[in-house]
Amino acid sequence: MTSWLSSVFQVDKPVIAMLHLSALPGDPGFDSAAGVRAVVERAKSELDSLQAGGVDGIMISNEFSLPYLTSTEPITAITMARVIGELLDDITVPYGVNVLWDGRASIDLAVATGAQYVREIFTGVYASDFGLWNTNIGEVARHRARVGGKDVKLFFNIVPESAKYLADRDLKSITETTVFATLPDAICVSGLTAGAATDVQALTTVKAAAGKVPVFVNTGVRAHNVGEQLSVADGAIVGTYFKVDGVFENRADQSRVEELMSAAREFRATLS
Repeated sequence: MTSWLSSVFQVDKPVIAMLHLSALPGDPGFDSAAGVRAVVERAKSELDSLQAGGVDGIMISNEFSLPYLTSTEPITAITMARVIGELLDDITVPYGVNVLWDGRASIDLAVATGAQYVREIFTGVYASDFGLWNTNIGEVARHRARVGGKDVKLFFNIVPESAKYLADRDLKSITETTVFATLPDAICVSGLTAGAATDVQALTTVKAAAGKVPVFVNTGVRAHNVGEQLSVADGAIVGTYFKVDGVFENRADQSRVEELMSAAREFRATLS
């Protein structure tokens, strides 16, 4: 199953950069005076910085739609489709999407925009900052088939941010049954919030239990630890570190992207 990574990204242990969209119509933080055009312009600028810095792929998400919904309003994915449509001519790397936190909407958006992968919470029941967080992977998988998304790869986040798994089960067991019963294309392991360090032991546990399913470190990757994390994980998803001064709310900083990607390439060179 790791072969699909090489096919999509053309490198070992790819680093996917988060392209965080500004607050969108309907979000509390949306700047109605500046409008959607300002969202598009910021996204274009950050896309340029990420790609020029050498990332292997991007994941476009409505990161600033705080506080998040677990079933989003239609305007969110519709606006994201408009923004991505205006970016498509400039995207030169593999790209995915993430409508926080709505698996069906993420798949719809992927199919509509040609995205190759999505990341979401597809399994489990959680006590979260957004209330009781339930999922139904059977419905989502069937929805993917109905809308023509069978080739869209699904990244399952089994250690979600801002939430705790309700069942009294250990991480090894959760990983094993997720792989067996729900057919993920990849598994993501996260820290507490965006930018928070991912526990290496948790990452190691998931990797050992996941078999042939690729495992990604999902938060807290930095230039100084990317080699350590990729020594365990099959890839990394990076957002906060790529921002100016490493601050979540800031724009992407090409120099920080180059710094981390240089360290990632240096590590990957040791694998050949």
